[in-house]
Amino acid sequence: MSLPRPTAEATGEEGPARRSGTGRAVALLILVTLGALIPLFGPSAALHGTGEAAAPGAGGIGLLRAVLFAALSVPLGELFVHRLARRLPGVPPERPCSWAPFAATAGFVAALALASVVSAGNLVPHRLGQIDVGGLYGSRDGRLALLEVNAFALAALCAFLRRPAAQVWPLAAVVVAEALRAHPTTEQNPPAGSGLTLVHLTCAALWAGGLLHTLRLVRHWRGDPAGAALLGRYARVAAVLLAAITATGVCSALRRMPSATILDQLTTTAYGRTLLAKVILVAAVALLALWARIRLRRAADPLAACAPARAEVVVLGAVVAVSGLLTALPLPIRWS
Repeated sequence: MSLPRPTAEATGEEGPARRSGTGRAVALLILVTLGALIPLFGPSAALHGTGEAAAPGAGGIGLLRAVLFAALSVPLGELFVHRLARRLPGVPPERPCSWAPFAATAGFVAALALASVVSAGNLVPHRLGQIDVGGLYGSRDGRLALLEVNAFALAALCAFLRRPAAQVWPLAAVVVAEALRAHPTTEQNPPAGSGLTLVHLTCAALWAGGLLHTLRLVRHWRGDPAGAALLGRYARVAAVLLAAITATGVCSALRRMPSATILDQLTTTAYGRTLLAKVILVAAVALLALWARIRLRRAADPLAACAPARAEVVVLGAVVAVSGLLTALPLPIRWS
């Protein structure tokens, strides 16, 4: 006579798993909250002592931009990593639940809120009567804001209908709209600036979103050799992405702040201070990426590289938050 095997529920084997899952959820909530504080309270710190004045609602606009950038990175990263994984032999068919529908929905809400600001004359509307939807069609910024709203709505629809490949086109439209919005026709040589932003934003979204989804896949595959292979392949591509991000970032900074004045403006202007903070964070991310790559090559267990890679994701989240803040601050003075 054999006794029935006790279930996991009866023996409490699921207890540690539940506790660790709850701990991860709490940690994620804390990190998201801290990331939201950067654009919300960053303008006052960045502007302190500069004599510059921020536009009304700069903190909220910075937060919305950060959400928009994050919402762009998650689905693009998933598509990018799935493409890398398809080229690996022996890849498990299992995939974690896609975050693209939730990311695209968050992006739609953020784009809609930003469009309402544009419709109110770039002022934060306090009542519905201040929102002029029809007026959006009459300005370049308004049309770009509407393009982003519609593109995120279409991307969310494709994600919910489980048509991931179809998300590429609306997400690409958001990237193009952001590149054009960041460089109005009144600045010197706007096509060059838009081109730099296009490459910079695309590579940054693939880097951040790709690393996040790579780590999710590696964890979902639970020690399968394909996880280490995918992490290695991502690391090789990420090195190229980092080089492109660095080159376009330096060129964009020199367009905003000429080389003769950049050292001064990095400490005396709000834009320069925030840019300096972003550079420091990106340097930290690069060091973490290098550490992960060394572990991937030399450690007995290649998956030991996941520890610095997780820290890299956290710092990349801070970079996204600072990037959102950067778009809400006054541009530096271009001295001749």
